[in-house]
Amino acid sequence: MSNVQISLGGPVAELMLNRPEKLNAITPEMAGELSNAAREINASDAIRAVVFSGVGDRAFSAGSDIKLLDTYTSPWDFRNRSEYNDIIRSIHKPVVCAVNGFALGGGLELALAADILIAAETARFGAPEIKLGWVGGGGVAAGLVAAIGARNAALMLMTGDPVDALQARDWGLVSEVVPAADLLSRARQIAGRIAENAPIAAQTAKLNIAAAQNMPAASAMAYERDLQTICFATDDADEGRRAFAEKRRAKFTGK
Repeated sequence: MSNVQISLGGPVAELMLNRPEKLNAITPEMAGELSNAAREINASDAIRAVVFSGVGDRAFSAGSDIKLLDTYTSPWDFRNRSEYNDIIRSIHKPVVCAVNGFALGGGLELALAADILIAAETARFGAPEIKLGWVGGGGVAAGLVAAIGARNAALMLMTGDPVDALQARDWGLVSEVVPAADLLSRARQIAGRIAENAPIAAQTAKLNIAAAQNMPAASAMAYERDLQTICFATDDADEGRRAFAEKRRAKFTGK
């Protein structure tokens, strides 16, 4: 059985880490499977949003499988490994991450790589690498600072101690906390709502948010205007205006 499950039926794809007996810890082989899944998702015009989660109720992901870290032949070999968090960031479609337990180390980085993050009441978020003698390398500092501010990020990164779901929500790390039994259904609901919108507009909204986080304000606003112009040139924008005038639901085609 694959350690990464992907369901491509309908406009919402589901991507599931499937190694629950190891807290969904990521192996190099799983990184390869994630890369293949991301390519499939990006290549499909039918897919408009993604639900990303982990199988089991104990963990979303505990990050890299630490037992396999010693298999790299040198620090440079480790540096040039396939970075699984970048794979999630490479997905063009909006990604809704549902954290169903521990999100630790690289698992926290995987969650931060998604666009929307919700959590079960049982979720725990942590960056424990410092307790083992190193720090995260998959974007954890940048992601945490953007989400919860430098002071809260420092508390997590310098102590290595986890925070619970309610604290994560209060800090702004996650948007919603729901009962564990409702987690996937709520993630599917959010992704389904996104999938009802114009696909090009949804993907440009994702680009727009990234620009707002990474560009100077003036450059980000100019880029936003360019993205708006691109959207206005689509058939979907024409359809949206017609549907508004005719008081009906728009039928978007992604063109």
